[in-house]
Amino acid sequence: MAGKLKLTMALDRYDRHFPFFDGTVPIPDDINLEVKQVGQSVTLKDGSDRHGQMLHNEAYDICEFSMSSFLMAKSRNMSIAGIPVFPRRLFSQSQMWVHPDSDLWHPHDLRGKKVALSSFQTTLSLLAKGDLKFHYEVPWEEIHWILTTKEKVDFSVKPGVKVDFIGNRQNLGIMLEKGEIDAFFLPHPPVSVMRGETAARRLFADCQSEEKSYYEKHGDFPIMHIIAIRQSLLDKEPWLAKVVMKMFDDAREITASYYEDPNWSCMAWGRHYYEQERAFFSSDPWQNGYQRNFNNIERFIRYSHDQAMIDAPYPPEVLFTPETLDT
Repeated sequence: MAGKLKLTMALDRYDRHFPFFDGTVPIPDDINLEVKQVGQSVTLKDGSDRHGQMLHNEAYDICEFSMSSFLMAKSRNMSIAGIPVFPRRLFSQSQMWVHPDSDLWHPHDLRGKKVALSSFQTTLSLLAKGDLKFHYEVPWEEIHWILTTKEKVDFSVKPGVKVDFIGNRQNLGIMLEKGEIDAFFLPHPPVSVMRGETAARRLFADCQSEEKSYYEKHGDFPIMHIIAIRQSLLDKEPWLAKVVMKMFDDAREITASYYEDPNWSCMAWGRHYYEQERAFFSSDPWQNGYQRNFNNIERFIRYSHDQAMIDAPYPPEVLFTPETLDT
């Protein structure tokens, strides 16, 4: 093992990351890689999470990281680097939840309402607010935002925007049931909702059709997470950026092969779903690379500036190591 570059990598256990955990992704001989399963919502002993540990403590060499917080960190010249690998993506439309008995069915119905988020800068929060304004023409500034998680990077909310911090996101199902909030935008609904103890439905009656329309207009699957690398590590080992990118591309190819078995997934029609998605998307929605995701990245920068998280828009290339800009 002498002479090998020892690295730690923090990831969640998505299917596209299985090859890192089971050892099937090829690792260069000169790298000793320790892969740690660290979920995005896992609270560590000091009260922080994966993103906070990476940003403020450099706890990992390589880390799955919030796209929104990454945009803010780079605008503040914080010591973190990125490669154009995007392991988590979501459309905002499926993550907007209201009470089943409400008369809320479209974003324009949310004007003046109380809507709960994780943090203001959480990537899903950034995307959903931006989509309200630029896709649905509903100014996010006209909504009263309720926050349940502390911010990773400090910033000041736009003047005139109503924001309250309440903490404890697991209470949101009860708050929705009592009418204390009108909606919540979360990729992971509270436990009480998931267990059926409190009721919630998605805002859109047919959110999948909404998401298809969104894709047809914008041409991409919105980014949630990026792969971040310690800046001090890349300063010493700039070659590592392309090597890590290849690992993730190899892992994605291995993952695609899983679905050749129609019974790989516990979903009875998993292979059918896989084929339907391939038929709909004009290209691989999970494709990594800078040039292939340019418009997606640029839209997030525009949203971040509009929401006062960064002082001014900047060229997307400043986010990534120069070695990866040709991808």
